[in-house]
Amino acid sequence: MAEKFTFTYEEKKKMAAQTAEILTEEIGLKGDAIEAVNLIPDIEAGNLTIEEVEKSHGESVARILHGLARIQQLYAKNPAVESENFRNLLLSFAEDMRVILIMIANRVNLMRHIRDTDNEEARLEVSQEAAYLYAPLAHKLGLYKLKSELEDLSLKYMEHDAYYHIREKLSATKAARDAYIDRFIKPIEEKVKAAGIHCHIKGRTKSIHSIWQKMKKQKCPFEGVYDLFAIRIIIDCPQEQEKMQCWQAYSIVTDMYQPNPKRLRDWLSVPKSNGYESLHITVLGPEQKWVEVQIRTERMDEIAERGVAAHWRYKGVKGETGLDEWLTGIRNMLESSDGMEAMDQFKMDLYEDEVFVFTPRGDLHKFPMGATVLDFAYHIHSKIGNQCTGGRINGRVVPIRQELKSGDQVEILTSANQKPRQEWLNIVKTSRAKSKIRLALKETQVKDGLFAKEMLERKFKNRKIEQDEGTMFHVIKKMGFKEVSDFYKQIAEGILDTNAVIEKYLELREGEKTITGDNVARSASEFELDESKIAGLNQAINDDVLVIDRNLKGLDYQLAKCCSPIYGDSVFGFVTISGGIKIHRTDCPNAPELRRRFGYRIVRAKWSGKGSSQYSITLRIIGTDDIGIVNNLTSIISKDEKLVLRSINIDSHDGLFSGTLVVMINDNTRLEALIKKLRTVRGVKQVERI
Repeated sequence: MAEKFTFTYEEKKKMAAQTAEILTEEIGLKGDAIEAVNLIPDIEAGNLTIEEVEKSHGESVARILHGLARIQQLYAKNPAVESENFRNLLLSFAEDMRVILIMIANRVNLMRHIRDTDNEEARLEVSQEAAYLYAPLAHKLGLYKLKSELEDLSLKYMEHDAYYHIREKLSATKAARDAYIDRFIKPIEEKVKAAGIHCHIKGRTKSIHSIWQKMKKQKCPFEGVYDLFAIRIIIDCPQEQEKMQCWQAYSIVTDMYQPNPKRLRDWLSVPKSNGYESLHITVLGPEQKWVEVQIRTERMDEIAERGVAAHWRYKGVKGETGLDEWLTGIRNMLESSDGMEAMDQFKMDLYEDEVFVFTPRGDLHKFPMGATVLDFAYHIHSKIGNQCTGGRINGRVVPIRQELKSGDQVEILTSANQKPRQEWLNIVKTSRAKSKIRLALKETQVKDGLFAKEMLERKFKNRKIEQDEGTMFHVIKKMGFKEVSDFYKQIAEGILDTNAVIEKYLELREGEKTITGDNVARSASEFELDESKIAGLNQAINDDVLVIDRNLKGLDYQLAKCCSPIYGDSVFGFVTISGGIKIHRTDCPNAPELRRRFGYRIVRAKWSGKGSSQYSITLRIIGTDDIGIVNNLTSIISKDEKLVLRSINIDSHDGLFSGTLVVMINDNTRLEALIKKLRTVRGVKQVERI
């Protein structure tokens, strides 16, 4: 806006008066809107605040100034002004539609003043905004005269040579063009008036911008543009006879001159979305030249020329949806007996069901009202959504369920350990996000179920117990699970201990009572170390010692499969229903749920010792499917004597590969070093621990 240039206070006051004149003469605004415009220089100079304006000039004037201030905040985000979403966002930001009309008038006035400025960069930026933002806004509001002026002035500053080339050509051909228009109009005028139709006919040379667009579209010079002007037949008749007399005039014209049927535009039967009504036809006139003829009534011409400021005696055309109804409402208010004063109570609600938000780069996205940060994450990418832990809105960290508001700048926060949850379906608003969450949950459930089933089968084999499917199904029911999937899910998450399942299985199979006691969960602090049993413990670690709760050592424990902790990881203990302890990483994806539901069964744990044992770690790798990439990955591992590659599984699809490496490793320091090395391999996009 005007702040891109330096103006004195006196110049700003003068320009405000000129903007007010445009609003009054070209658009038809008066009252509070004009008062607000004249106060803008004082607001910008700090002589007045909006709160003071509200006290001295009333709520309506203050509301307009507040709307203009919000638009200034929007500009600070510097989004792509050529996007349709940005135009819609401006409309939704304007608390009062007069704000939009003032913006258009202000830009027209500014464009008239920047001809002699030395700031070429600012002039170009202002002109680009006029072309991509303000001209389309003026078009939406039916302000065709201002739209054409904005387009021509922006072309003048953006395409200087093209503008003056076309203007000179128009000047050189003006006399011949005027003579041809007279020859074309005279016989039509005679026949139309002879048919009893009261009208006047005029020729209108098309705007320089319109001609330039045709030259670019048709890839031809100025001489190749055949419709440099249009003939307008404007009929004066009662509203109930409008269609009949327009089609009658159309019939007369097409009887006299050969029409081009492909160029018929009937906006009489079905008006344009902004209320524009007219009949357009292109005919072959004298000297075999194509001429565009527009047929409309006085009412239609008034609305076409002045848009929302059409004369009060004309009834606005009712549009079909959204913007059309909104514009019709504006027209009805402008045409009411109270005139412009009725605008004081008017609030825009066109986009009340939508919000427009920015990415950190300034890209704009549209969401339904009530959409959350999680919706935004899934809109960007499925993986971003699946790993979303929250967001940062306008620099402030917020949870995934935070609702979005128009104008928000949203950044998504992720974690590789995050996984979608069932309750997420109640957080998101968009169907796109819901479907992606359901898909991710299904994939996770299948994966976890298979993993848990395999793990349980291994435990049975280790204890040399033959597993019977019928008995196993009976165990699942006895343990209170209605769905088999829920049973395996709890095993995979470490909530249900496999030893307890096996004991229950033996109990049912052999008809004996459980050998696990009362199954009451106890704190690790209740355990007493039996020195005689230390030598017989089948410890998973040798020199690695895990200190549990109050400095207890030598307790029997298991490393949770869901997060596979290793020496050096920050960990905690979870007392299972059989009394055994499962060790989880503190950033385990199941940790929040365990703490929330079973906080009384959480015990502290930490590593001590040398960290000389070997742990099985699985790494997921994704990258470009280049020749030799598998060899490059495995060679890194083989060069390290303390690393053992247990298995590698790679799938390739559409030029990308994804797979897993299972490695035996000592501690998390060595693991982090390995991950860094693998990430340096050419073609590797992502390496993460799972």
